[in-house]
Amino acid sequence: MKKIISLAAVAMMVMVAWAQQPVITFEKTTHDFGQINEVDGKVSTVFSFKNEGMVPLVLSEVRASCGCTTPKWTREPVEPGQTGNITVTYNPNGRPGRFQKTITVTSNAVSSPARIYIKGEVIPKTAKPVDNYPVKMGKLGLKANTVDFGAVKMGTRMERTVEFSNQTKDTLRLTCRVAEPYIYASASLDKQEVAILPGTKGEIHFVLFENCPVYGPVETTVYVVINGEENLSDEFAVRLKADVQEDFSSLNEQQLADAPIADVNSDLSLGTFVAGKRGKSSFHVANVGTDMLLVRRIVCGDPNITVTPVQRIKSGQKGTFKVIVNAQEAGAYTSEITLITNDPKEPVRHIVLRWSVEK
Repeated sequence: MKKIISLAAVAMMVMVAWAQQPVITFEKTTHDFGQINEVDGKVSTVFSFKNEGMVPLVLSEVRASCGCTTPKWTREPVEPGQTGNITVTYNPNGRPGRFQKTITVTSNAVSSPARIYIKGEVIPKTAKPVDNYPVKMGKLGLKANTVDFGAVKMGTRMERTVEFSNQTKDTLRLTCRVAEPYIYASASLDKQEVAILPGTKGEIHFVLFENCPVYGPVETTVYVVINGEENLSDEFAVRLKADVQEDFSSLNEQQLADAPIADVNSDLSLGTFVAGKRGKSSFHVANVGTDMLLVRRIVCGDPNITVTPVQRIKSGQKGTFKVIVNAQEAGAYTSEITLITNDPKEPVRHIVLRWSVEK
């Protein structure tokens, strides 16, 4: 009888805890655009959601899996029983064929983060000579202004090219400038400066060096300089992206058995802070494996959060990660950080951080 009462009490505590958080429910979690014509341009759909909890619902971030998908969402708190919207717009330009995109919704709800999806098929437009170079940089046409190297093993050299064309009646002089940080990437032409005659084509060569020192997502920018007129705006920028991963393929069975294991909760509460002030908190990462756990990097895109990691954690010990919270207006907040370690079984961990701010 005591056990039954204890279990009932635990269940009641869980129900009370859930009641103190908002609950987000969507009318739909997937939208199929079906076949859409590339020539018709952007398409949009609306995902409606309802707060079925007992406290206000706040969406802190809505992030798409690629730049071709743009979300806009209800910014103000959604009261219990009320509804909000997320409008998702997809740009099919230069993206023929089938697509499926993920939109991650981070909020103060019980089930955060939630995910919604769009999919469909882009029917390509009839190609014209100028359409082969959809990116316009002044008088120059490029086939793309993003170079994604994808997943790259640490220590691997990767190369890509982007074709360009001069479809004007003028001769264009072309050079490239790599912005900071430039230590791990380069951009070059066949010569330091290339004269592009009217109607001719060429290629810009991009390299991600094997000595790239950064784990996880890396990004830098290459500016295309035309006729010596340097313009450091987005119009003349080519973005270089990569996801640098540790290579565990050479580990034998014994090394895998002795490998470090990172143990950390995927959902953490930082506590309550005072509006307009900086607050301090922390969380722990334990090494339940044998070898030394090395923290390669903490990736945090939230400007209101600063995480200082412990770089090395011995077997059987915990590392304390210090967190500084820049407390803004009163409310409930949620953010996501990425922990990258040398744990070969799960080197990348996504951790949700929650906190509240009071006046």
